[in-house]
Parts: sequence; C-alpha cells; structure tokens
Amino acid sequence: MFTGIIEDLGTIKSLNREGGNLHITVQSSITNELKIDQSVAHNGVCLTVVGIEGDTYTVTAIQETLDKTNLALLTQNEDVNIERAMKLGDRLDGHIVQGHVDQTATCIDKKDENGSWIFTFEYDRSLNNITIEKGSITINGVSLTVVHSQLNSFSVAIIPYTFNHTTFKSLNIGDTINLEFDVIGKYVKRLNDLRN
Repeated sequence: MFTGIIEDLGTIKSLNREGGNLHITVQSSITNELKIDQSVAHNGVCLTVVGIEGDTYTVTAIQETLDKTNLALLTQNEDVNIERAMKLGDRLDGHIVQGHVDQTATCIDKKDENGSWIFTFEYDRSLNNITIEKGSITINGVSLTVVHSQLNSFSVAIIPYTFNHTTFKSLNIGDTINLEFDVIGKYVKRLNDLRN
C-alpha cells in the first residue's frame, strides 16, 4: 500500500531482459534504506527488490506488468518516481494507492499556467475506468486531484514543487503514463455495474 507521495527520483542504470522478465536496476538516494523483498513503487508500479549493490538496487517486472504499464518503455538514464510502501500508523498525505496500474494513458496537452502546469491525459474508456471531478488519480505513482473530468480524458494541476520533484518535469505531449484509478471509486463502479 502506498500514498502517492513521491520520495525520490531514481535513475535507471540498466535494463536486462530474461525471457518475459525485465530486470530493472535503479540508482537512488534511498537504496541504503532498502532490503531484499521490500515493495517499492516505480512510476506507480509495485515491484519487489531482488538485489542491492552499492547505491543501486534491482527489481523485476514480469511480462504482464510490462504489457499493462509504461515500464517496457523505460530507457537507461531515465528518471522514475520512487515510493516505498507506507508504514502503518503514518499520516496518509496522498490517498490510498495499491501500486497496481489499471491502464496507461497518453499526455495530450501541457499548459504553463503562470507558475503551475495543467496536464491533460486521454485513456481508453473501453476498459471501464472512470474519473470524477475533484476525485483522486495516480499518475506514474503521483497522487493527484482530477480537474476537467471527461468520459475518456481528464486534467491535473501540478504545483512547482511536484513538477520539480517528480518526472512531470520531463513529461511531454505524446508520452505514455501509468494510471491507477481511485480504489474506492473502482468498488463503487463495480457494485453499480452488478446492480444493472
């Protein structure tokens, strides 16, 4: 379980394919605090630490994860948003995030709004995910609030701190991002679907 509050930007040091698996080695300032078998979210995807060496650690993504997220698009020296699992009893500063990406989306607009930014994303609505105005959404692991909710698109407002401390600073129109929709909203939608 995560909060969507990014702790660090990790840098991809190597990407190694082994069958359907991708071993991702990340350099991070929090590596010395990690341990083998620990859950860490990478752009919102929960992965298990399988190796630690110096200031780098390695996680493995299986083919299913690669098919449903943007991890297969990672390149060496690219930054990723990093968050360790939340501690029971800590404040929940973001919202409840599972680290299970529902689908990807494409950035279709990016506007500078005099010191903040508005990013707009489009997603495949046939997968039955929804956003609501002022609801929660997780983009590449970042907990955010939805604005301009539409049937298959929405926007988010990014403050300078979030822009400078996450991968939003390098996000451009046409880029693919990971989406995790609000877990409570998913349950409400599923219950409503079962009633109809």
